[in-house]
Amino acid sequence: MKDAAPVIISRKRKRKKHAHHGGTWKIAYADFMTAMMAFFLVMWLLSTSSDMKREMIADYFRMPLKPALSQGNKTSLSDSVIPGGGDDAMKQDGEVWKRQLNQLDKHKNIQSLKRAKERLEQMIETDPRLSNFKSNLLLTLTNDGLMIQITDSQERPMFKVGSELPEGYMNGILQALVPLLNELPNPISLTGHTDSLPYAGGNRGYSNWELSAGRANAARRVLVKAGLDDERFLRVIGTGSRMGLANITPDNPMNRRISLLVLSKPKEQQIRDENTVLQRPDVPLPEGTEVRVVEEDSDGRE
Repeated sequence: MKDAAPVIISRKRKRKKHAHHGGTWKIAYADFMTAMMAFFLVMWLLSTSSDMKREMIADYFRMPLKPALSQGNKTSLSDSVIPGGGDDAMKQDGEVWKRQLNQLDKHKNIQSLKRAKERLEQMIETDPRLSNFKSNLLLTLTNDGLMIQITDSQERPMFKVGSELPEGYMNGILQALVPLLNELPNPISLTGHTDSLPYAGGNRGYSNWELSAGRANAARRVLVKAGLDDERFLRVIGTGSRMGLANITPDNPMNRRISLLVLSKPKEQQIRDENTVLQRPDVPLPEGTEVRVVEEDSDGRE
């Protein structure tokens, strides 16, 4: 027995095999990276936004309109299966909610125009391109929008006498307005005006009508060259001497002016409707509108 070889016993534990986890971690990682990219994109956009835009964004998130009106649990304001409808046969309930929402949207739009007016008043005090012509700038906030009027004075005409060519300081005034206008999404209506003094030879051709329209278009070109998108202009018109300022004589130099109206939502819609009402047979014409049908022969004679 002493000569017997020793017996060596080796124990091997079986390793437990784990189930293959697949690529789920990759999906989670991809979602995380997407969220981080979206976060940094939002931060970058906020860092490049103006103070006015950031304030408007903050106002929205303080009280989102649709969720607030619907008690915060949805974006639709209707209990109907089809958003916007009502339970009644005429679907009036949803329409009432939508009208209330439109009123709030209009209120926010007016508030943004009010802030723009306040900022412009500050710019007039600090920007020498504007402060030197404080008496030539008229600011008015109306239901139609924010009206910015650049008027002449006897010693400071904004355009060359009898010409569509703006003076250098007029260019400076318009250029100073562009950064503020770029921060507002509202379309713009631009109007040229003259005083009542007749244009030399106006009865035979070029008159105050052409002069006012030409000056409005010249102002538009200056604004576009300074960086304002040409698509922002909804209309550019001239009214001659027909739309003088109140409480001054028709020949007063202040009537020679450019009116720049940053349009409110209702006024913008009104102007657009003027262009479409006669093109849509299903839209009733305003009360009192006369429509005359003239029959013509095949050769064009009535």
